[in-house]
Amino acid sequence: MPQEDLVGNRPGDAIRRKLAELEPNRVKRPFARWSPDREIRNWALGLIGERTTGRRLNTLRRQGWRVLHSVQWPSKSDIDHLAIGPSGVFTINSKFRKGKAVWYGDRAITVNRAPTRYIVVSEHEAQRTSRALSDRCGFFVPVRPVIAIVGAAKISVKNATPPVLVVDGAKAHTLLSGLAPVLPPERVEQIFSVARRPETWTGR
Repeated sequence: MPQEDLVGNRPGDAIRRKLAELEPNRVKRPFARWSPDREIRNWALGLIGERTTGRRLNTLRRQGWRVLHSVQWPSKSDIDHLAIGPSGVFTINSKFRKGKAVWYGDRAITVNRAPTRYIVVSEHEAQRTSRALSDRCGFFVPVRPVIAIVGAAKISVKNATPPVLVVDGAKAHTLLSGLAPVLPPERVEQIFSVARRPETWTGR
């Protein structure tokens, strides 16, 4: 039976499906983060990041926000989290980087001084999401990208006006709720009614 509403998605559902594919043994799957297989281990750690960020974002619902998780594109890639509220529309990409030093300056993010493609990927995801929502809503829906870092030893942001918001995943809800309001409640509900439908994300 095809899914008719994305509201039921849990944080990390796309990763759970991937782990089920990589580790068919249900007894071993709960211990995947300690697997000798690096790919399985990395997916399992990613699940920790998405669940941590997702739990924080879900608390925003008490403040009039609408939150979706694991919004999947036809390509099988997914939006980790989509938050729609008074402060606007945000795609949130969770990254589990336990014990690592994350630095963000100008247009670059490094993890333990190693360069990443986080900025480019997050901006592309936000633009793609904006097009999908705008097409279905019939009006322009701006979307801001956010990277939620979970478990890092240190997060340093050296950019006063970053193109992508970078935040500790445990504080993502505080960041979003603290931004200036730009959307009235009726517009939040209008966008959410479109975002929750699976057909919004097909053909992109």
